Amino acid sequence: MIYILYLVVAALVTFMSIKASEYVDMLDKTTSLSGAFLGGILLSAVTSLPELFTSISSTLMLDQPGLCIGNILGSNIFNYAMLSFFILTAVAKFAKCSLSKIHFVVAVSVIAMGGLILCNKYGFLAFDIGNVSVTSVLIILLYVITVWVMYKMGGTSESEDDGEPVTLSRKQILTRFSLVSVGIVVFSVILTYITDELSVRLNLGKTVAGALFLGVATSLPETASTFTLFKIKNYDIAVGNIVGSCLFNFTILSVADFFYRGGGIYTIADTSTMNLIIFASVASVLAAVLMKFRNKATSIICPVGIIASYIAFLAL
Repeated sequence: MIYILYLVVAALVTFMSIKASEYVDMLDKTTSLSGAFLGGILLSAVTSLPELFTSISSTLMLDQPGLCIGNILGSNIFNYAMLSFFILTAVAKFAKCSLSKIHFVVAVSVIAMGGLILCNKYGFLAFDIGNVSVTSVLIILLYVITVWVMYKMGGTSESEDDGEPVTLSRKQILTRFSLVSVGIVVFSVILTYITDELSVRLNLGKTVAGALFLGVATSLPETASTFTLFKIKNYDIAVGNIVGSCLFNFTILSVADFFYRGGGIYTIADTSTMNLIIFASVASVLAAVLMKFRNKATSIICPVGIIASYIAFLAL
């Protein structure tokens, strides 16, 4: 029964995420904000709300920091692997499409945040400011700086208009977008408790369960929205959604660290977590290379490498 419940809740999150991506695409066509900014900030924040609420739930309510770290890092590497899959299905068009330079800036910030966590793991940043790790403070600071840079670089929409008119007013779009966002949050929190039960029944470690069941489930919004955006050829918002979600996900660790009182959230030192950090870092570097040197060759090599990194993590 619990497996059916997991699938039903995941399906609801997926449906609402598809609607969210459609509303953001409408905003891209009816506002002067760039698709990169809309995808990197607005859509990425909403599709990352499941990670935010499930991470807070797993630390504050379930006292499972391993589930939280597995959820965030597992979501990031899955997001990149999923984006890579969609890129490989549309290599020719993706290699020639117009993408904002914002994406490379965000991708580099994601690498830097992963580096901060590695520094904490090896003791270089393993100290606190009050009850919060200095690593969390630096991650939040880097996020704020990155968003500011994104805003400064953001311009008019660069999306490829498919010619279909937007029949809703901006107010209607924002209202519906808000409603599906609330739905995504509610059902995502439920997934936390379902995943915790699955980890017990299947005798999985919390980090592994977080990366597999929770990490994948809470990445369904990004998956569904990216599929929809690739389908309508709005690659700028699609890429912005993924790299922006990975950036936002790291700040979620900082928020969870602020609420957690059972010790440092970054102190999990099991092999699974270290493997996840390493392979997620490799995927992040390849994504940044793809954003900076995008052509037909890198649009094949980098996605293949990212998918290989995800498969290597699963295998180990």
